[in-house]
Amino acid sequence: MNVLLDTHIWLWSFLEPGRIRRKLAAILEEPANQLWLSPVSVWEAMVLFQLRRIQIASDPAVWIRQALVKGLTTEAALTHEIAIHSRMIDLTHKDPADRFLVATALVNGFAFATADRNLLQLRSIETIPNR
Repeated sequence: MNVLLDTHIWLWSFLEPGRIRRKLAAILEEPANQLWLSPVSVWEAMVLFQLRRIQIASDPAVWIRQALVKGLTTEAALTHEIAIHSRMIDLTHKDPADRFLVATALVNGFAFATADRNLLQLRSIETIPNR
């Protein structure tokens, strides 16, 4: 299965692994599953670090680069088609990162691992809840 990680799932896997529930952890650890990460999640993580909503001891750019090497994820390309779909998705909120992540899952046919209740209600993509 191809699984796109929501930004918080990716960050939790390093910073707060106890927040990832057993069922999702098993999916993430299954060698047959391919884990994907959007550049939008990297951007969103940088924003969270810069706003001090997430605290780390090292330089955020260095931490992210190291996490990308350790994380065993593949970069999900940000394409023109994803940009188009990001504006066509019916979301209850206007978070641009969520729009791009959902569009990435939709265009690529990825399952989307998230704990976001709003995104778990979407019918246009397959979601994997952190429950």
